[in-house]
Amino acid sequence: MGVAASFALMLAAPALVVAADAPPAGLPSWNDGLAKSAIIDFVTRVTTEGGPDYVTEVDRIAVFDNDGTLWTEQPMYFQGMFINDRIKAMAPDHPEWKDKEPFASLLKGDMAGVAAAGEKGLVELAMATHAGMTTDEFTKIVKDWFATAKHPRFDRPYNEITYLPMREVLDYLRENGFKTYIVSGGGIEFMRPMTEQMYGIPPEQVVGSTITTKYELQGDTPVLMREPKVDFIDDGPGKPVGINKFIGRRPIFVAGNSDGDYEMLRWVTSGAGPSFGMIVHHTDGEREWAYDRQSHVGKLDKAMNEAEQRKWLLIDMKADWNRIYAFEK
Repeated sequence: MGVAASFALMLAAPALVVAADAPPAGLPSWNDGLAKSAIIDFVTRVTTEGGPDYVTEVDRIAVFDNDGTLWTEQPMYFQGMFINDRIKAMAPDHPEWKDKEPFASLLKGDMAGVAAAGEKGLVELAMATHAGMTTDEFTKIVKDWFATAKHPRFDRPYNEITYLPMREVLDYLRENGFKTYIVSGGGIEFMRPMTEQMYGIPPEQVVGSTITTKYELQGDTPVLMREPKVDFIDDGPGKPVGINKFIGRRPIFVAGNSDGDYEMLRWVTSGAGPSFGMIVHHTDGEREWAYDRQSHVGKLDKAMNEAEQRKWLLIDMKADWNRIYAFEK
């Protein structure tokens, strides 16, 4: 995702979700073909003791983008949906927003007007909905949102709008001694409590964007206050920086879906020894969405141009996946 989008998404709080149905063992949602075979072949090579590409278990690190790689990112990032709903809920207490951009445009449903406010406007929306409260207060707001919010196209809770084939890859890797991480431009506190239930990835294995939090006392009670200040943007070149800073090992497996993952793909697959890069290409306009080079969300252009040259596996969602979501019949 782009930097401006990352700001807009940036930093929600922990959400309470109901665990999605566990995916079946293996890769049954993948059609037999080159993509499925490539994944299995790589895992087999790096886990075969005595083989030329064997990698010890401690170095079997896999990193995954989240938006558009593990869950749907259209028609807007999930965290953007939260911001949209939160501004509308807060509006009665802020009558000045009727005449103040980009709040006025958002309240009228004019997303072009919101976009016209640029990065500064997106940051203003994010900070209005994400800062100025304790982490516990923010957690409750987001839990309440997740308890009622549904995806506008599928009319299902957001925690169900995850890609079943990618959940199978996560399980398959872990079954073969890999440690799986999320490295996303989305807010770290928005994802962490959800990822263990949704993907089997515990909160300490999630890297994302953050705002500043500050320890202080309210009376005699210690709290963490969320401040309207950017701390770290985990997008584009920030992704390999975040991996190095928070994981401390260069992964050997990386999955993304957009140019926001380009630097992460480059860095992971340029390490010494065997490595594997894959890109989820959204090609199914019937079951999901079809988009790439011109999309306002999850733009895939440069990374797709270089995929063959850099030996990154380009997944064709329509051709390679026989199911996209667990709720499909």
